[in-house]
Amino acid sequence: MIAHQGGLDELAFVAVPLAVLALLLWLAARRAAREVDEDAGQSLGEDPAGPLDRP
Repeated sequence: MIAHQGGLDELAFVAVPLAVLALLLWLAARRAAREVDEDAGQSLGEDPAGPLDRP
């Protein structure tokens, strides 16, 4: 049985959801930062393909 194994089960019930939430927040922040960088590049008139693909 899982219940009352020295408190580790209670720790897992708290730590696992917090870790999942932290991972999701980190992924969302990374994605938002990437979108801001892309938008900033487009507003400066840069080609979305990048400077190396220009003729």
